[in-house]
Amino acid sequence: MTVVCVPDDDSRTLLGPVPDGVTVLTWNGEETRPEGLDRTEFWVPMVEAAGHLPTMFAAMPRLRVMQLTSAGVEDVVGQIPDGITLCDARGVHGSSVAELVLLLVLASQRRLPHFLDAQRRGEWDLVQGDDLRDHRVLIVGAGDLGEQTARRLRSFDAVPVLVAHRRRDGVHGTDELPELLPAADVVVLTLPLTAATEGLVDARFLARMPDGALLVNVARGKIVDTDALLAELGSGRLRAALDVVEPEPVPSGHPLWSAPNLILTPHAAGHVKPAGARAFALVRAQLDRYLAGEKLENVVEGDY
Repeated sequence: MTVVCVPDDDSRTLLGPVPDGVTVLTWNGEETRPEGLDRTEFWVPMVEAAGHLPTMFAAMPRLRVMQLTSAGVEDVVGQIPDGITLCDARGVHGSSVAELVLLLVLASQRRLPHFLDAQRRGEWDLVQGDDLRDHRVLIVGAGDLGEQTARRLRSFDAVPVLVAHRRRDGVHGTDELPELLPAADVVVLTLPLTAATEGLVDARFLARMPDGALLVNVARGKIVDTDALLAELGSGRLRAALDVVEPEPVPSGHPLWSAPNLILTPHAAGHVKPAGARAFALVRAQLDRYLAGEKLENVVEGDY
């Protein structure tokens, strides 16, 4: 008997029918534990479980696989006991996040916030915007999300330039950023949050971006120095579109709410109707691999 643990009844429904010999339990860290939880081998936690991992791991001593439904793993790496394989959901949310990148870039380039403000005032206020044709877009983060973003940008005749932690064919390394940034009309952040990337976009990084350039962050808020970015926005030199910020959620009265030249969305990139079904399609495929003794995908190892 293989025991699988998912966080709630909706997750059980999304997982669908399971083979004979598999039992699915629902538990999200509540004090009352379902019978058989201690025999769990395959666990799908809620995102919010990160703060309770030691207690939850202790309740599942036979656990072998922890399958996330999110691509980011910064809250759990370093907390996984030996013998447990951690898998992320890389590839599940890439299309929806890449769509939001395009939305934010186009909205800023074509001055959509200005026109919406004018509409609310009842004013016909024409201003000149810009397009994406022949514009150089630096995508910092060359994984699934970066690749999906680049593909969409090419359809708008933009020139995407991919950057990864290490240089490879067709992809620049982060050590080349000082030379790449001055030529970038738009900089898009799609990289994971790690010790190496936290605070990467600091005052020096921003200073290398040309006047009028746009910074888009759909990665993690801690990658950007918020105070340094606010200084550039306040001066009018740079523009930004942020789906993730530090702090998050933005507190009432925080300068981000009133910063000029900024489009702000509430970590909404992956928040689309099909997200749950897509995530659990991966979960089910991973469970089938586990039951068959096959190699799992999206295994998180080392410096992810």
